[in-house]
Amino acid sequence: MAASPYCPDCSRLIGICVLLGALWEIRAEHILYSVPEELENGSFVGNIAKDLGLEPRELAERGVRIVSRGRTQLFALNPRSGSLVTAGRIDREELCDRSPKCVVNLEILLEDKVKIFGVEVEIIDVNDNAPNFGAEQREIKVAESENPGTRFPLPEAFDPDIGINSLQGYQLSSNGHFSLDVQSGADGIKYPELVLERALDREEEAVHHLVLTAFDGGDRVHSGTTRIHVTLVDTNDNAPVFTQPEYHVSVRENVPVGSRLLTVKATDPDEGANGEVTYSFRKVRDKISQLFQLNSLTGDITILGDLDYEDSGFYDIDVEAHDGPGLRARSKILVTILDVNDNAPEVTVTSLTSSIQETSSPGTVIALFNVHDSDSGENGLVTCSIPDNLPFTLEKTFGNYHRLLTHRTLDREEVSEYNITVTATDHGTPPLSTETHISLNVADVNDNPPAFPQASYLAYIPENNPRGASIFSVTAHDPDSNENSRVTYSLAEDTLQGAPLSSYVSINSDTGVLYALRSFDYEQVRDLQLLVTASDSGDPPLSSNVSLSIFVLDQNDNTPEILYPALPTDGSTGVELAPRSAEPGYLVTKVVAVDRDSGQNAWLFYRLLKASDPGLFAVGLHTGEVRTARALLDRDALKQSLVVAVQDHGQPPLSATVTLTVAVADSIPDVLTDLGSLKPSADPNDSGLTLYLVVAVAAVSCVFLAFIIVLLALRLRRWHMSRLLQASGSRLASVPASHFVGVDGVRAFLQTYSHEVSLTADSRRSHVIFPQANYADTLISQESCEKSGPLLISQDLLERKGEPSLQQEQSSSGGRQDEAERREERPSAVAAGTVALPAVFVPRGSPRPNSLLNSRGAGQEFGGRKPRQGSGAQCPGLAGPEVAGYRREGIFHCKP
Repeated sequence: MAASPYCPDCSRLIGICVLLGALWEIRAEHILYSVPEELENGSFVGNIAKDLGLEPRELAERGVRIVSRGRTQLFALNPRSGSLVTAGRIDREELCDRSPKCVVNLEILLEDKVKIFGVEVEIIDVNDNAPNFGAEQREIKVAESENPGTRFPLPEAFDPDIGINSLQGYQLSSNGHFSLDVQSGADGIKYPELVLERALDREEEAVHHLVLTAFDGGDRVHSGTTRIHVTLVDTNDNAPVFTQPEYHVSVRENVPVGSRLLTVKATDPDEGANGEVTYSFRKVRDKISQLFQLNSLTGDITILGDLDYEDSGFYDIDVEAHDGPGLRARSKILVTILDVNDNAPEVTVTSLTSSIQETSSPGTVIALFNVHDSDSGENGLVTCSIPDNLPFTLEKTFGNYHRLLTHRTLDREEVSEYNITVTATDHGTPPLSTETHISLNVADVNDNPPAFPQASYLAYIPENNPRGASIFSVTAHDPDSNENSRVTYSLAEDTLQGAPLSSYVSINSDTGVLYALRSFDYEQVRDLQLLVTASDSGDPPLSSNVSLSIFVLDQNDNTPEILYPALPTDGSTGVELAPRSAEPGYLVTKVVAVDRDSGQNAWLFYRLLKASDPGLFAVGLHTGEVRTARALLDRDALKQSLVVAVQDHGQPPLSATVTLTVAVADSIPDVLTDLGSLKPSADPNDSGLTLYLVVAVAAVSCVFLAFIIVLLALRLRRWHMSRLLQASGSRLASVPASHFVGVDGVRAFLQTYSHEVSLTADSRRSHVIFPQANYADTLISQESCEKSGPLLISQDLLERKGEPSLQQEQSSSGGRQDEAERREERPSAVAAGTVALPAVFVPRGSPRPNSLLNSRGAGQEFGGRKPRQGSGAQCPGLAGPEVAGYRREGIFHCKP
């Protein structure tokens, strides 16, 4: 197949076709319509939808609308029919004055494509105005000497219509002296003139009344009339003559009001009144009379109002001069207005997006606006700009339209709202500018999780807190907005001591406030470890965690607990022993207490709250040791009651008390004499001394005389008994005081041995019998001891029981040797414990065994000799120092 021949003009032909297509497209963007003026509102102008290639329903869908620059809108779009209709009254004369062609330009915006179409609507003139003379009458003075054929200028009518609808001719009412002649000037304006047809005779008729009618050429002819009064005067054969047929003047539009524009001058060779010339405007229109003023005598024309080049750049003013009799001359003043840069650019926003998502891509259109400057030349050239530090750019489109675009991706957390200032500046001197502010909100996207200000939190709560109390508050901040920044809080599931963590604390999901669901006990729970989660309400939601450690603070809610001496459960009273030979500082016992609290709430100190003898004992502040404060005296009571208080250092402090009974004795009979009266006190604060004082006061009050007689009898009997005791040389074997146990409800530390001591009235032949070892772990009461044998209580000893001065009298009557022996046999210390010695004496005359048996059956000689320490005379198995022998006789039962 042969190749096609090369066509050198094909490429040129293709280029021409492309150029024609482009020109056609450009032409297609300009739409032309024509419409007569004075149509009713809503009258059809043109099918804009068809000319745009759209269906009527697409006008609203694609955002088709008319763009204006703030002037009154003359046209509107009918979205139902897709046509362009009138939006109000259209007056061609108001829009275009006497311009031969009146065209109104519109811009049609396709918002979806951001495209502008130009529309030109030609306003066709209709005959809606009648010719108007401006004055209802005019007076013309005519010299009676005027020759026939003389012409007199008549007032001209003005018709704002154009073409055939404008002024077409004049008619003069019929009369016998004048006729009408119409002249056409070079500018096409018709000038009526009154022609004198025959000579005038003022004496025959001084005034002639004529009617001048002007008519146009419309379908419906309109006309206007004025009355002409012709007054005959004396001869005036010269009319005024202007120095120039036309005056040309140029003035800047910013010339001040009151400035002189120019002076017209006309001369008249006549003399007198016939030569006096006056000036006036011809065909005066409202706009001319508002801007310019003519001095009728001097011919000075001054500026009466503000000139505006943008309103009109050229004015054609007709002026006439007439003398006294009424002869007139005509001239023109052509005023050219020079533009100055007195108008700032106008920015009209035609399309605006008030909100944009922060993830929008660069190049997104924010606004479309039009820039217009009413000035001309360089003064009307406009340049637009925005600040350089904003992420936006400007792009020029069709005509004077500009688009505002995003230059890069936006971040709402960095800047949530932009106030964009668009500055339009012209090229005039000096330049003028206009600023237009565009507000743009950056719509939020959930791209930030909630954030806690700290990586972890520590909280402290005192124990015994009320249920539902607020513990702590956490707050997370989300830089997003609206729902994306609404944070909710929750606790991670966990267990504590086998129970779910949600049973201990809860959190308010909205505020982040944590509440205690339980009253915490420091001794059970000391800390809680929580994990708080903060989640926003975005889609999808984002979250973050933070650890919270809650520490329970100790409070002073536990009273000190006394471990020793332990509170009895059988109604007995604990007794501690203190020998009379104890030196100051001797350790009697020790109060041991603990506090389940911690810190200073558990720091304990001890003090002596109450004592029978306040100066006898002292308690260690921090150790709780009860020691003697001074040496024991013989006059000190055998039974000492102490109340020791244990107090912590909490706020407020808590305390506990314990009552101690201390038996002070060197010999077993002294102990037996007083311990029988020891009973548990219902009130730990009561003391024996108080009881004795009350009894003594009652006794003195009631039986004072009987007390004196009894006292004398007792002294006689004591003297008698002291004689008997001096004769006795026997002594009790040393028995450790700690081996004695409680009797009659007195509590003691127990040993698993039971011993029996039998004493006769004659101590030299008394026996201490240990029948067998007893491994019972319980106390044996005095009643059980009495049932073990037919023992009788010595009447002499009972009578002497309770006499504190007995030992002293024995010392004085029995000699100093016995007293020295007793002091030698006293133990240096007695172990702390509880002692009860029930004494049972045999009657006089009973057999006196002169030997004693130990627990193993071995006997020792006892009569009249000082027992050795550790001999069988002591209760075996009991620890502690030995107890010195006594001079009393009787039978003793040692029970653990």
